[in-house]
Amino acid sequence: MQDVSAFQENLSQLRHAQKSSSGAPAYSRFVNRPLGRLLAAGARVLGLTPTQVTLLSGATTLAGIVVLAVLPPHLATALLVTGLLVLGYALDSADGQLARLTRTGSLAGEWLDHFFDALKAVALHAAVLVCWFRYFDVREGWYLVPLVFATVSSGFFFGVVGADLLRRIAGQGAPTAAPRAVRSSPLYALAVLPADYGFLCIAFLLLWIPDAFVVLYTALAAINAVVLALSAVRWYRSIRALDARTA
Repeated sequence: MQDVSAFQENLSQLRHAQKSSSGAPAYSRFVNRPLGRLLAAGARVLGLTPTQVTLLSGATTLAGIVVLAVLPPHLATALLVTGLLVLGYALDSADGQLARLTRTGSLAGEWLDHFFDALKAVALHAAVLVCWFRYFDVREGWYLVPLVFATVSSGFFFGVVGADLLRRIAGQGAPTAAPRAVRSSPLYALAVLPADYGFLCIAFLLLWIPDAFVVLYTALAAINAVVLALSAVRWYRSIRALDARTA
């Protein structure tokens, strides 16, 4: 009973210690963060540290990536890959929430979190390429799709982390401008859903239907490429604005 009470107390505190929802896609905002909140509350009861949760997240995600590359794409494989990726992503949210709850956030912890994010940004699509090569009956030209998606994911990761780093350097962590209200709206969250990593995780449920998965995965790659191009322009302009402000 004491553990249940502690879990509920942790959950209550976490509800009041959330990051802004500005710019968050629908899955991350409405599914992954609540899941991460439950996991963070449980981790606090178990006495886990944010770093330990980060390591669990990395191990779970990498396990899903290995399964994707190694096992034939049957229904059981699709369910296992999706489950591992979804759990890994939820734990990725839980480590930060646990750090805020326990006030034990650190630069080292943030670096470790980004390290695993950088790995999965490329490794997941490399595993898709291996899966297609070994098990899918597709023309060789289709192998370019996972390569393009990996490049887009890597570029997006650097864009987000690099822009945030430069803003911190210029403003010591202070936001450079107030986010527009539209970016906090549920409509915006739904509009950017196809570019959400969590949505990509769910897409692997179709892995056991090769034709459907190839179509969906290719569509997501194209959408993410467009979003990256638009985001790159916005990031560049925001950094130019920082230059002008600090000149």
